[in-house]
Amino acid sequence: MTHPSPVEHLDVLIVGAGISGIGAAYYLQRDHPQRSFALLEARGATGGTWDLFRYPGIRSDSDLHTFGYEFQPWRDEQSIAGADRILAYLRETAAEHGIDRHVRFHSTVLSASWSSAEARWTVEVERTDTGERTTLTCGWLFCAGGYYRYDEGFTPHFEGRERFAGPIVHPQHWPADLDTAGKRVVVIGSGATAVTLVPALAETAGHVTMLQRTPSYVLPVPAEDKLANRLRKVLGEERAYPIVRRKNIVKGRLIWRFCQRHPDRARALIRWVNTKHLPEGYPVDEHFNPPYGPWDQRLCAVPDGDLFRAIREGTAEVVTDRIVTFTEQGVQLASGRELEADVIVTATGLNVQAFGGIRLTVDGAEVRLPETVAYKGMMLSGVPNLAYAIGYTNSSWTLKVGLLCEHFCRVLRHMDTHGYDACRPELADPAMPTRPLLDFGAGYIRRAVDQLPKQGDRMPWLTSMDYRTDVGLLRADSVVDPELHFSRTAVRAGVGA
Repeated sequence: MTHPSPVEHLDVLIVGAGISGIGAAYYLQRDHPQRSFALLEARGATGGTWDLFRYPGIRSDSDLHTFGYEFQPWRDEQSIAGADRILAYLRETAAEHGIDRHVRFHSTVLSASWSSAEARWTVEVERTDTGERTTLTCGWLFCAGGYYRYDEGFTPHFEGRERFAGPIVHPQHWPADLDTAGKRVVVIGSGATAVTLVPALAETAGHVTMLQRTPSYVLPVPAEDKLANRLRKVLGEERAYPIVRRKNIVKGRLIWRFCQRHPDRARALIRWVNTKHLPEGYPVDEHFNPPYGPWDQRLCAVPDGDLFRAIREGTAEVVTDRIVTFTEQGVQLASGRELEADVIVTATGLNVQAFGGIRLTVDGAEVRLPETVAYKGMMLSGVPNLAYAIGYTNSSWTLKVGLLCEHFCRVLRHMDTHGYDACRPELADPAMPTRPLLDFGAGYIRRAVDQLPKQGDRMPWLTSMDYRTDVGLLRADSVVDPELHFSRTAVRAGVGA
């Protein structure tokens, strides 16, 4: 007689082995070394975004002293670094702390169902390389996959697209064999991806045009943090890193607050900086003067002003206009101008996908994300033993993720101390006013706002985007809260310590 194999149980299942998942694994094994865990990664390599995107010039738009982990110094002289250096840093971190041994590749989570009777999640996993499906259980599910789809980017409908004779490429799926040397390239878009691509392509392309419908704020920043590099030489890496990190946290926070409190002054200052970096007489107000306030959407950082340098040298230009149709030779604009192109790049954004598209149920009832409210920016109302990591939209992503992981581990410690095996956020006031989880003007967020959880109008239901506030909420304050309900389950057969 053949007996079915026992279902594997883990204390914590981390979904995603990118910057958030590796960070979550570090804090978990540091604070709870007795707990079993694994990271499920749908792709065949660690690194998440930094392994997925391969377009020319891809880099961070946050400094790596804050985008890097608090526990792992950034040792490179480049403060604004390319994907290859970031990927090496992530993989070195995973190897140094033994996290890579816990990663299971080509494994995507299809669904997770919670049983209150057993205080566990039953998780259906599919192998992306073979299609084989397996089931495992876990006490906690930690979603660390970010908030956008890895399998496709966003491309709006373009009239006449099929007429264009050359390749049309989305940066999320950059072909390894695409040769743009000596060619005319039109990059459609004005966000972080576009301002990264344009100067990188301009190094070898015949000419690059950044075609935008609406301008973005673009601010030059030093690629190297000279103070950081001097401090490293004087104090050594271990002592210099936290000093530089704190300095950059304060600096970033002050800039954001200045932009929020004095938008007109911030706009004027950014315009003045742009004017200093662009050719004399350049139409700054046409191409670099957005209709919204600074930091209503994310500022685009350009290291050492590389975008402006390409414009000054004549290898790149910015055109602000509306597309009427693609043509055989390029793009026809509303102004009547036709931009001729050999290659068109649609740097038009991302498609949002919360929690990796996992189908969630709690005691047989489907979890409808838009009907949930985020608790402390890391759990969902009515959903037990599920945490997630979504970083800042106005600062370095990892600053928030680190604090969330610390708080998560403190919740686990509290549960161990008191013998709890489940906790569930519950709204004390179901009539509390709500607003979008990410109160952010970016197009990819606006397109998906109805698919995401909400946030409330008071703590602990606010999703803070302020580091100092979160230090108080997630690091200093108690995990005990009237709206976080802990419980014990009578039957816990097979659950590890």
